[in-house]
Amino acid sequence: MNAAVPPSLAAEAVSVTFDGLRAISGVSLTLEKGEILGLIGPNGAGKTTLVNCLSGFQLPTEGRVRLGGQDTVRWDAAAFRKAGVARTFQGGRLFRDMSVLDNVEVTGVALGLSRRAAQRKASELLDWMGIAQFAHQLAGTLPYTDERRVGIARALLMKPDFLLLDEPAAGMSDHECEQLTALIRIIRLEQGCGILLIEHNMAVVLGLCDRVHVLDGGRTLAQGRAAEVRNDRAVIDAYLGAEG
Repeated sequence: MNAAVPPSLAAEAVSVTFDGLRAISGVSLTLEKGEILGLIGPNGAGKTTLVNCLSGFQLPTEGRVRLGGQDTVRWDAAAFRKAGVARTFQGGRLFRDMSVLDNVEVTGVALGLSRRAAQRKASELLDWMGIAQFAHQLAGTLPYTDERRVGIARALLMKPDFLLLDEPAAGMSDHECEQLTALIRIIRLEQGCGILLIEHNMAVVLGLCDRVHVLDGGRTLAQGRAAEVRNDRAVIDAYLGAEG
C-alpha cells in the first residue's frame, strides 16, 4: 500500500461537456477504501466518462475530483496512477505483440521500478491471480476473457488504493463471471483497495457491491445499498426493466 493511504476517491458535482453536449451533469460520488461500489446505468449514461474523470483521462468541465481530500485539478492520468488510482478499459489495451509477462512488467517500469524488480512483481502477481500459465504467451493470442484478467493484473501492480473496473465481465460466460466475482472478492480482501465496478451483469453487481450508484442521461438517478437500489422503482423503469 502507499505510505500515506488516501481514505477516499471522490467526484464532487462533476460535469463534462463535449461540443455543447453534457455527458455527465453534477454527479457526486465517493469511493471508500475497502468497499466495492457498483456504477450502473444504460448505455450512454456517462459511466465511462465519470471513470475517466476519476482516473485523470478526462478533465471535468465543472466540479472537481479529490483523492484523500486533495484537489487533483492539475493531475493527468500518470499522476493519478502514481498516487494509487488504477483502472481497466473496456477494450483491454494490451500490447498485443508482447508477452503477458511483459505487458504487466512494463507497467512497473513506467511506475519507477527497475526492469528486474518489475519482472519479479509481475511474475508474483500473475501467479497470485492464477494466470501464470499465460506469462510467456503473446497477449494478442489470448481469448477475450483472459485479456480482461491480464488488464486487471496490470492495474493491480504496485497495489493501488483504488481500482476502477470498466465492464470486466463483458462477454464472459456464467462460469467465467463466477470466477471473476471470486477474484474481485479476493482483491478486496487481500489487497484492501476500494473497487469501483462498472458492470451490466446485475448478478455480478448484486453479488459483489456494498453500494450502487445509478446514472441515467448523465445524472444520478439513485444511490444506496445494493438491495435498496435494486428495488427502486425509478431504477427498474429506467434500467432494469423486466428484471424488476
